[in-house]
Amino acid sequence: MSNSIYPWQESSWQQLQLLRQRMPHAILFHGAAGIGKSDFIERFAQGLLCEAVLPDGHACGQCASCGWFSQQNHPDYRRVRPEALEDEPAEGEEGDGEAKKTAKSTKAPSKEIKIEQIRNLADFMNISTHRQGLRVVVLYPAEALNMPASNALLKTLEEPPPGTVFLLASNSLDRLLPTILSRCRKFALPMPSHAEALAWLKTQGVPDADSWLREQGGAPLAAMAQAEVGNRDDLEVLLQLLAHPSVEGALKVADKLQKVPLSAQVSWLQRWLYDVFSYKLAGNIRYYPRYQKELASLAGKIHVSRLLAAIKGANERRATADHPLSPKLFLEDMLLEYAACCA
Repeated sequence: MSNSIYPWQESSWQQLQLLRQRMPHAILFHGAAGIGKSDFIERFAQGLLCEAVLPDGHACGQCASCGWFSQQNHPDYRRVRPEALEDEPAEGEEGDGEAKKTAKSTKAPSKEIKIEQIRNLADFMNISTHRQGLRVVVLYPAEALNMPASNALLKTLEEPPPGTVFLLASNSLDRLLPTILSRCRKFALPMPSHAEALAWLKTQGVPDADSWLREQGGAPLAAMAQAEVGNRDDLEVLLQLLAHPSVEGALKVADKLQKVPLSAQVSWLQRWLYDVFSYKLAGNIRYYPRYQKELASLAGKIHVSRLLAAIKGANERRATADHPLSPKLFLEDMLLEYAACCA
């Protein structure tokens, strides 16, 4: 793993080094999805374990510890994340994709962090460290902890083993137990400015970078991931309906998109509604400037009270999008409600 961090994280990295003098037993890094939180905390973990850490807090990349870390077999390091992310890049905590399924298994990998994964840390934390240094546990996304796993982690955080540091990352603090929040030192990782994120995407050779960045809410890693896939087909199907709402269209789109991750579709709707609201109040469009004509038309005829109700409804749906009883019915209900709001 490279010692470099993303350009928008430099200030945060410098602030983080101030904590090393009196290291908390648990730090919870939080911020928007797609900005590089998991990469950031894993680089910090490597720095904590490095035997010849550089003055700026980065790992040296040359010592035995760094060698073990880069090979993902450091004896004093554990990473805990959902099974569904195990075959994905580190920043996969920000996405909605599933891990690749093996030919032998048809069971979808779990998107939760389970109690067994927390219990499996017991032996790791009860033996002495390899070279009398720190023991580091990285866990993300923290909101993937199911309730039994959350309770098991809470017990560990209440009585942390000596010499052990927990580094957690979360996209949504409001989805974590207040008791877990209270036992962690919270550390915010900010969203980069649009200009900063756009400049970085261009250095990565991302085509049409501005559009991808806007559509992903300003999150550069999410924008790059979507650009690599290069497929806007599902998004366009939904946006066409949102631009020209109808009951018949809602039913057809729900049928067509029922296998597309619901959390992504709710996010697309939330961004669309934000653009309508923003245009109505200030004439600004953040996410979908290529739909300016349609957004302006909707903003001109929809009443503010209806728009606020639609935004509230979309926000509430986001909490249940990962566990619907029926994806098709979930979509039908969401899109019919939107069509009625615009009628």
